Amino acid sequence: MLKLTYTESSFDLECLTLSLEEWVAQRVVLALRVGQSLCIEPSTASFLLPVDLPGVEVLKAEVKRDDREIIALCASDTQYMEVTLQGSWLSDSSKDAVGVFFTTMSDRAEFFLHKLWQEAQACASVMSE
Repeated sequence: MLKLTYTESSFDLECLTLSLEEWVAQRVVLALRVGQSLCIEPSTASFLLPVDLPGVEVLKAEVKRDDREIIALCASDTQYMEVTLQGSWLSDSSKDAVGVFFTTMSDRAEFFLHKLWQEAQACASVMSE
């Protein structure tokens, strides 16, 4: 399962070994215990990856192989491509911009996408130094 956490100032992507059902059940139980409202709805999430990142061509092949249309790639500009995922949004309310997006696809695709995202973050931090 891929989990994308959106805060007011950042975004983080994690690859979890829990099943989607286990993770959602844990979140629901936590919300019940602390008295927090919870909104879960179908949604999409997008982020950018550099087009020159090693492995991007492998990701494109993986997207073509998976016919469930959970992931889509689109050229953003000459330096970046947009990765769009189909999944669900979990937050305190349906209008909240802070929350968690989660989706599931093949283990191979999840692991590979997470690895590419980590490499992009490492490249960005080196460039900013």
